[in-house]
Amino acid sequence: MKNFTITEEYDFDHLIETKINNNHKDYLSWPIVYFLKNKKTKAAYVGETTDVLTRINTHLKSEEKKQLSSANLILSDLFHKSATLDLESNLIKYISADGQYTLQNGNLGISNHQYHEKKVYWDLFKDIWDELIQLGISRHSLDFINNSDLFKYSPYKSLSKEQIKGLKMILNCLLDENAKVSLIHGGAGTGKSILAIFLFKLLKTNLEDFNYADFDEDDEDLFLLLKRVKNKFKDLNMALVIPMASFRKTISNVFKNVNGLSGKMVIGPSDLAKNKYDLIIVDEGHRLRRRVNLGSYFGTFDINCEKLGLDKSTASELDWVILQSNKSIIFYDQYQSIKPSDTLKESFKKLELAPSTRVEKLKTQLRVRGGNNYIKLIHKIFDTPSTLSFEPYKTNDYEFYLFDDLSQMIDKIKKKNELHDLSRMVAGYAWEWVSSKNPEAYDIIIGENQLKWNSVSVDWVNSPNSINEVGCIHTTQGYDLNYTGVIIGPELDYDFVSGKFIIDKQKYKDKNGKNSIKNEEELLGFIINIYKTILLRGIEGTYIYACNENLRRFLQQFIPSYNPSSTDKKLIKISNIPTESSIPFYDLNIAAGSFSELQELEKVKYIELDSIENRDDYFACTVIGESMNKIIPNGSICLFKKYNGGSRNGLITLVEGRNIADLEFGSNYTIKEYSSKKLTDDEGWHHEEIILLPKSNDFNFEPIVLRDEEIVDFKVLGIFVKVLKV
Repeated sequence: MKNFTITEEYDFDHLIETKINNNHKDYLSWPIVYFLKNKKTKAAYVGETTDVLTRINTHLKSEEKKQLSSANLILSDLFHKSATLDLESNLIKYISADGQYTLQNGNLGISNHQYHEKKVYWDLFKDIWDELIQLGISRHSLDFINNSDLFKYSPYKSLSKEQIKGLKMILNCLLDENAKVSLIHGGAGTGKSILAIFLFKLLKTNLEDFNYADFDEDDEDLFLLLKRVKNKFKDLNMALVIPMASFRKTISNVFKNVNGLSGKMVIGPSDLAKNKYDLIIVDEGHRLRRRVNLGSYFGTFDINCEKLGLDKSTASELDWVILQSNKSIIFYDQYQSIKPSDTLKESFKKLELAPSTRVEKLKTQLRVRGGNNYIKLIHKIFDTPSTLSFEPYKTNDYEFYLFDDLSQMIDKIKKKNELHDLSRMVAGYAWEWVSSKNPEAYDIIIGENQLKWNSVSVDWVNSPNSINEVGCIHTTQGYDLNYTGVIIGPELDYDFVSGKFIIDKQKYKDKNGKNSIKNEEELLGFIINIYKTILLRGIEGTYIYACNENLRRFLQQFIPSYNPSSTDKKLIKISNIPTESSIPFYDLNIAAGSFSELQELEKVKYIELDSIENRDDYFACTVIGESMNKIIPNGSICLFKKYNGGSRNGLITLVEGRNIADLEFGSNYTIKEYSSKKLTDDEGWHHEEIILLPKSNDFNFEPIVLRDEEIVDFKVLGIFVKVLKV
């Protein structure tokens, strides 16, 4: 039974207060969430309140909110203040990233409210989102949005305490007459890009867009700082500088979809000579360049230095930033410097020690689910291997394996991509890019595996054929992936006699990455930084294949080897007798009648699952066919949760019905994404039609549509949880 209501669409005018007062008296002093919008301009605002009439009246007086033309309220007897604050925050994040509407909301970043049964309200939010899709207010599923750049780099994110601390330091630096530079240190995945984008949006937001009524103590402290900055600088002339062209294009596209921002605000370092700015924010500052190995960029570099009155032989793009800004904020990680053209760490050290520089450090890992322990392991393996204990890394939170068979790793990445998207192969630069001139040629040939480098340089991660290609450091630095398969090339090896990493300079193919380097230790440092950087891309997991046998033997001491019998297959132990740690495993192909009869069959088998609670709520079965192959590969054993009520829209369901004809799966059963249309009359609500949608790469599969008497005896048996075995 649905436990919330999204009201009809009210015109946002002087009559709306009367309509709300007449239709929703019980909620006038109750926590609610509301959505104001203009369908023509696609502008919108999300809010929450415990005094809806006062809040709506306030918005009607706002010049900006007057441009909005309609309103929906979201009501529930289950709401309390923390729940509606959380719901408001989630709606802002997901509606902004959905792309249907451009939000007028401001965001201070302190919206990660913790309260009892927060998970229950997340499930409620998912049901609300499904209905918003039905109403046309949102378009994309939550899973789709979670993988989008607009969500990953959204300025409507909650910030960690560490990021809030850094944000306050930056705002104080802007107010400090003696401070010119904020230098923010942070390793891969500590949220540097998020904080840079968040700050840019914050400084471009009108103060009236903030919801003062909901501020707590921390919010007020931060808001007062922001208010002082806005009063001092009015409208700041700002730019976000991103050195890498691919990542710059991605963030520029994000800015295009955010109210108050523009893609033109995201610039490359070469644009700095054209204008002076009140404030320059630099993301990935470690990739600012100096006059070494610049290829075709030498000319532009020299012209810009001349324009700015700098000595081209000693200057760097870091100098351009300082010279062309009244204030600058630079996000930096010395361990992600990967080429001799990168500005020297000594230059950043000199800047850090200047009296006009303020310094902050971000330490908490926000990207990789393995957390700081995984990050420390990667740094120890490549920086101080002698300090490692000879025990393979183990955690239930992160998939980290070393592969002996490259074809297995490629296959694994492709299967992860089918399930989660954004899973990619990445390699060190140890092979020539032959396919750039001959598209029919292969670049990376290892045994029977023939692979090609990325066919596009800009935004490769999101390009259509990226799952069939291999990215490099230049096309992945700055990006988040769900799973990363890393090929460590033949240029890097390990010498057990000296206990050190060694390189073969001839096998390293990035000419601009090595030509000016005479000291092999310096080149080794860059190559190790490359591998550390790409090993910190994967949110859910990282897989490694090492070309050199010695290096593989070295890594085996610390990284568990991938073995299908001990990874995927260890989850699947099938027996005829139930135990305390087993769940039922049904074969739907032998069902002569209903699912209830199948449950009573003597031939029911059982699957052992250690990592599951409330196992009485779960069962498993094999999914046959290609109609759901975008999510469930043919022949997979899948985990289902028994359906016990609640909204099913947008969920993958196992259903039973005598009018279902699914030739792949069985005459009475099918697994599809559930969608329904409902009618309400004097007798209550009932289904007008139920639509069961395939999710397949084969477009020949069509939805199963049930109407009227076809819905009789229709049952939802279970909700798909995950694939247990492929």
